[in-house]
Amino acid sequence: MLAGTSIILIALLGAAGLVAVMVFFWVIALRRVVPVNEVHIVQTRKDTVSYGKGFASNTYYEWPSRLPLVGLTRVTLPVSNFSIDLPDYAAYDKERVPFLVHVMAFFRISDSNTAAQRVASFDELKEQLTAIVQGSVRTVLAAHEIDQIMLDRSRFGEAFTKEVQPQLGGWGVEAIKNIELMDIRDAKDSDVIHNIMAKRTSGIERESRLVVADNSRQAEMAEIAAKREIEMSRQLAAEQVGLRTAEKDKNVGVANEQAAQQVKVQQRETAAKEMDVVQVKTVRGAEISREAAVIAAAQAKDVAIVEADAAKQVAVVSAEGNKQVSIVVAEGQKQQTVLTAEGQLEAARRNAEGIALEGNAKGQAETAILMAPVDAQIKLAEKIGSDQGYQNYLLGIRNIEAAQAVGMAQAEALKTADVKVISNAGTPGKGLSGVMDLFSADGGTAIASMLEGLAQSPEGKKMLEKFVNKPAEKPAPKA
Repeated sequence: MLAGTSIILIALLGAAGLVAVMVFFWVIALRRVVPVNEVHIVQTRKDTVSYGKGFASNTYYEWPSRLPLVGLTRVTLPVSNFSIDLPDYAAYDKERVPFLVHVMAFFRISDSNTAAQRVASFDELKEQLTAIVQGSVRTVLAAHEIDQIMLDRSRFGEAFTKEVQPQLGGWGVEAIKNIELMDIRDAKDSDVIHNIMAKRTSGIERESRLVVADNSRQAEMAEIAAKREIEMSRQLAAEQVGLRTAEKDKNVGVANEQAAQQVKVQQRETAAKEMDVVQVKTVRGAEISREAAVIAAAQAKDVAIVEADAAKQVAVVSAEGNKQVSIVVAEGQKQQTVLTAEGQLEAARRNAEGIALEGNAKGQAETAILMAPVDAQIKLAEKIGSDQGYQNYLLGIRNIEAAQAVGMAQAEALKTADVKVISNAGTPGKGLSGVMDLFSADGGTAIASMLEGLAQSPEGKKMLEKFVNKPAEKPAPKA
């Protein structure tokens, strides 16, 4: 009996010990050590406690939630940085142009207790943060055009972050850095981004080709200019020699012509001294005017030649090098020929001028004799036109003569007319003028006006009826 009881006790003690060992290992299995990059938010019956690095403790026992009093629930969240990646998010710009963007955002949990209250798991937190980022990206991009979005990616990253920041506090999360706009691509069945990139690429290529072409052109122009200057210097030296030779020949010819002209000038002066003083003044005045015109013409010709040479030099410089050399040589020969011809022309012109001066002097003398009486009449007419008193005197004489002729004609007419004149005018002349009005249109109009006035009064009307509407006489009775 005792032996059976002992066996039972031993069995019970062994079972109790086994249970104790099992409970011990079970409790040991419930012990949790929070990793460095995680935070465990434990919700007990009375409180919410966070465990992990930086908190009060990083170990706890995870009692099952089904146990009364000590049961708990746990939410595991990372304390390390995590990212939200939107690789192909469809967006629109201000003009509703569709395109795809790749957006990358980096966050970390700043308040684990708040985050645990808002979500049940980390996956749910990422889903909600993804929705927040999508809404912010859509809001910011829809307010700008696609060209501006492609040019200012960094600025739009700051705008995304600023749009998201006020909402992150409600989830206990904060942004590590600005949200990055990684890429922009065309949406399906759209070539907007491709066309913009092609336009920019072609613009860069065009500018590069323009710069290369301009540099090549400048280098070639510099080489041509250097060659042209060398050749121009050589031709200029030859031209100076030719011009100097032509100038010498011209001076010799001019000196010979001037010597011959001096003889003719002396002859012309001898003939001019025989004229009177008036003719000398007239001839000298004409000569001075002619010489001034000749000098002005010569100066104008020289200026025209200089301007033509300058224009020609500009054209020579801008033409090709080999062609410029030929033009310069031809121009030098042309100037030499022109200078020689001008010397000969000047000699012939001076001979002709001497003969023309003598003929002009005789013609001017004869003209002065014929114009003397005409000038006197012109001066008298100008004197009368400027003297108003003398003009009034002549008009008064003409008016008296006209009045005299009219009075004599009226007197002759009245001699043969049987008219009695009763004049109430101030003078006989006025009365006579009133009688003559009877034979004019004014007299007839005055008589008609008088009859119309009589017809307006009863007495005048009766008087007119006696003369106008006189009744016919009755016939005598028959016997």
